[in-house]
Amino acid sequence: MFSFSFDPAVDPVDLEVFRNRCAAIAEEMGAALGRSALSTNIKERRDFSCAVFDAQGRMVAQAAHIPVHLGAMPRSVEAALARGTLAPGDVVALNDPYLGGTHLPDITTVAPVCADGVLIGYTATRAHHADVGGMTPGSMPMSREVYQEGLIIPPTLLVRGDTPDESVIGLICRNSRTPDERRGDLAAQLACHRIGAQRLAELAERHSPAWVARHMEALLAYGERHMRAVIAAIPDGTYTFEDMLDNDGVDLDPLIIRVRIDIHGETAIVDFSGTAKQCRGPLNAPRAVTESAVIYCFRCLGPPDMPLSAGAYAPLDVRIPEGCMLAPRPPAAVAGGNVETAQRVVDVVFGALAQALPDRIPAASAGTMNNWTFGGVASNGASFAYYETLGGGMGARPTLPGLSGVQVHMTNTLNTPVEALERQFPLIVRRYGLRHGSGGAGRMRGGDGLVREVEFCAPVTVSLLSERRVYAPYGLNGGAAGLRGRNVLIRDGEERLLPGKTTVEMLPGDVLRIETPGGGGFGAPLR
Repeated sequence: MFSFSFDPAVDPVDLEVFRNRCAAIAEEMGAALGRSALSTNIKERRDFSCAVFDAQGRMVAQAAHIPVHLGAMPRSVEAALARGTLAPGDVVALNDPYLGGTHLPDITTVAPVCADGVLIGYTATRAHHADVGGMTPGSMPMSREVYQEGLIIPPTLLVRGDTPDESVIGLICRNSRTPDERRGDLAAQLACHRIGAQRLAELAERHSPAWVARHMEALLAYGERHMRAVIAAIPDGTYTFEDMLDNDGVDLDPLIIRVRIDIHGETAIVDFSGTAKQCRGPLNAPRAVTESAVIYCFRCLGPPDMPLSAGAYAPLDVRIPEGCMLAPRPPAAVAGGNVETAQRVVDVVFGALAQALPDRIPAASAGTMNNWTFGGVASNGASFAYYETLGGGMGARPTLPGLSGVQVHMTNTLNTPVEALERQFPLIVRRYGLRHGSGGAGRMRGGDGLVREVEFCAPVTVSLLSERRVYAPYGLNGGAAGLRGRNVLIRDGEERLLPGKTTVEMLPGDVLRIETPGGGGFGAPLR
């Protein structure tokens, strides 16, 4: 474990203003990215994240975007800086899951920020691109190795001295079924870097690069102090928990995730020994994703205004056996680790912490992002591809019921409006609403899941990557489990239950119904 020291010369009021300025920079970058992107996934669903880093590549501020992106992003920045010194105007792009990435559709861009010729920090973005190649449209296939999931981008210069490298951009676009979308979304990521650089440079011009560096260091120490206080409020002891993933989409065997949390004063050891070995299917989670889920859980125990800088990682010792499904060896498939396995990591960490803090930890939420992708060729010969996650039920809290139909834990995206979906793709949304009664019973009831029913008007290839179809979200303290999810194909009036992870060729007139899980209940139901 490492530690940061607080500079007593930094005024606390100045630091609070500086902290909010840095967070506002990340938020403004995100607003620009969302407004200027081309794809539905980024423009409507807001499947992206932005953050600010210091001159050593340590995260000092982030926007309130996607938890799994932000917690893993420092590893990508580390990989980007390891390739060599970045000059002003350079931008590095990468998506390699084994170099800090999450899964291949998430492309990260990293750019240096200078003021008066002095490096003062970096800005970073991560956006989910709806298609980067691979076996099936949407790049979330039932893969058995990472090479089947799309184009792998190691740290590569996308822009050199403010001049985009058209050969690299062309390579990325050529490997996508929707090249115009990729070009537009990449341009949006580059544009928001310019906003971030401008705002950070304004801070340095107003105060000085040295002042910015000193306050960034103080933010790191401030984040560490907050996390130490969070851990200190947890009773010392050892807490264990385990839960299952349904299967990996290739083999039908369940996959166990085990955790042991040792709390000692202001530090925590989070050990995943005993977790299943890396699997053949796409449910392996890169180490950065697992670390991201752990930091998220502990961050949830802090106050709403708790700063989440790199300093917050200091009191946490995350131990993951090499070669297990939470730290796989390449070329293991990882498309679903980011979206599904990360959710189960949250479930087991919270399950362990519930033993220490029974009056604070909620029951299990839906535990899946209910991923569905589809694609095909339109009547005009143009290819299309779409990716979406669906919300579910939130687990009941000790004093409040769970929310219904929301994105939970490691995801924080919006839904796609029906009007936008029907306008852009050959389908009709037949039903979209709450799955009433799917939340677990209890003194506090779990939130209900969703039902999305879509009729396709053209032949499409659909891929489903979903969990909690076999093992239900658990209740706590006598609360009942939430209902499991269901995927249903309706063809010629007949219903056929689909596996949680599958690829299906849909015909015109076919209907896909996705019923998402409800959250677990809390406490024994009252008579």
